[in-house]
Amino acid sequence: MGADDDARVVAAARAGDEAAFARLVLGHRTELRVHCYRMLGSLDEAEDLVQETFLRAWNGLGGFEGRSTARAWLYRIATNACLDFLRRRKRRVLPHHLAGPSDPSTGLPPRDDIPWLQPFPDRLLEPDAPGGAEPGAAAVAKETVELAFLAAIQHLPPRQRAVLILRDVLDWPAKDTAALLECSVASVNSASQRARATMRKHLPERRLDWAPTETTERERAVLRRYMDAMGRADLAAVAELLAEDVRTMMPPWPMWFRGRDSVVAALAASWDAPSPGFVGRFLMVPTAANRQPAVATYVRTGDCGPYRAFAISVLRIEDDLVAEATAFHDLGLFPVFALPMTLPPTR
Repeated sequence: MGADDDARVVAAARAGDEAAFARLVLGHRTELRVHCYRMLGSLDEAEDLVQETFLRAWNGLGGFEGRSTARAWLYRIATNACLDFLRRRKRRVLPHHLAGPSDPSTGLPPRDDIPWLQPFPDRLLEPDAPGGAEPGAAAVAKETVELAFLAAIQHLPPRQRAVLILRDVLDWPAKDTAALLECSVASVNSASQRARATMRKHLPERRLDWAPTETTERERAVLRRYMDAMGRADLAAVAELLAEDVRTMMPPWPMWFRGRDSVVAALAASWDAPSPGFVGRFLMVPTAANRQPAVATYVRTGDCGPYRAFAISVLRIEDDLVAEATAFHDLGLFPVFALPMTLPPTR
């Protein structure tokens, strides 16, 4: 909507027209969800905060005088809702944030008391308007949602997090960012510098620019080989696809493994039926998460019966090798990714 359209719709919404209010806000749902996800590191909480944003917007319509666009107004509400929420919550983490690498011969129970980072399905990154006509479509296409970025940004205090997202991801001017956060331009610039320094410490070396990327055909080829090797339980073939210093983890289990030998040893135990660490045989199907190569893993412990949902894995591939694999063992993710809970053995 243009400024004139905004003004007419706002006027109708302020008069109590719920359809006008829906038109005003719902076209921004996708980008606001991604914005809240990046602030919080949780898809579940992002969905809740978008609803909170719309509720605050409805209740605050009387104070919206149209001096900014409806989009900027909604971003102000969403950002402040996230900041309020983060004052009461711990940062989201992955297993490698908690301790050093684990020994494949030892195990630890899952930890449901830890606020784990969550993946984001790419299907929810599609623009709300057909053909990407809404202004927010470009922002969603530009936004970075890689797990490495999400994990790194969790190290920032909430206001620095907001500044980095608004300035470096959404390209907001310092003046507009300061207005949104109700602070000075100098404080925004200072927070931005500190945030960038922290991000450099926690991002992989090749991702220091935190620019958005798309999965390449070469990465998809590696993914197909990886899925095939895992499905055949072929340790040698899997080993050939792993970087020497590969890192793997599977929240909510707090363990994580560093190095090809450790990862292969852990897989060997998970595929060994007599082993106490036996998981079963895998069936993998491609999916899409965080603009990265991803697979949905299904598992079967016997020789018959269906494969059951097990984990959503997000991979980082560098130089045609798997540099990192994060498997999220959260069955609630499968419906969000539009995936079935079981698959037949003949698939």
